[in-house]
Amino acid sequence: METKLQLHGFNNLTKSLSFNIYDICYAQTEEQREAYIDYIDEMYNAERLTQILTDVVKIIGANVLNIARQDYEPHGASVTMLIAEHEVGNGETDNEESPGPLPDTILAHLDKSHVTVHTYPESHPHDGVSTFRADIDVSTCGLISPLKVLNYLIHSFDSDVVTVDYRVRGFTRDVDGTKHYIDHDINSIQNYLTEDTQNAYQMIDVNVYQENLFHTKMMLKDFKLDNYVFGVNASDLGPGEAQSIEERLRREMLEIFYSRNVE
Repeated sequence: METKLQLHGFNNLTKSLSFNIYDICYAQTEEQREAYIDYIDEMYNAERLTQILTDVVKIIGANVLNIARQDYEPHGASVTMLIAEHEVGNGETDNEESPGPLPDTILAHLDKSHVTVHTYPESHPHDGVSTFRADIDVSTCGLISPLKVLNYLIHSFDSDVVTVDYRVRGFTRDVDGTKHYIDHDINSIQNYLTEDTQNAYQMIDVNVYQENLFHTKMMLKDFKLDNYVFGVNASDLGPGEAQSIEERLRREMLEIFYSRNVE
């Protein structure tokens, strides 16, 4: 059984999780593109995002101190929360390298901690590809860890491509004065995902262990055209048109996943 660190004073480590999700869609006409953006704005408005972040705060065991939220014109929304750490009985916390709970944005203030979400609907008239991006940041200080919210967040959005960054910053001291730059074991962000999520995505890790910096990229493996065309049915498309649309969508996903343009 792992021996718990005996700390001198407060745990000063800052644990930050940055989570970006991309939902990709094909909307051919201007009317379809506008309808897709309207759908995204309604689906992920400030009220819905606030509820998602409130659930995130519950999962990590924190208290919401303050919330700020805003729907933007013509589209997009932001939520920010300041949060405070719950008192954990007997100094216990769950930092085990294992998946967090599944689901059943708003800005809120935490005590030295915060949760934020910003949405970015986007479309391009030339090739019909539209992309919705949500950026979520969970930063905690003390015992609570943001890693347990990954499963909930992935299942709260239609995530085709996901990029996740986790970093532990600063240090805390034990009773002997020794500095500790991390207070839990972690080998990969992937270990905090359920098996079904791991099987559903192609994943790549880029980790810098000596800097306590962890990065995981995820791209959905299963591709069904019906899930990506907006305003039409894939069965109504001709074979050549369907193949052309699929190639454009796959290219969009690959470019986002590898962070480079594909010729």
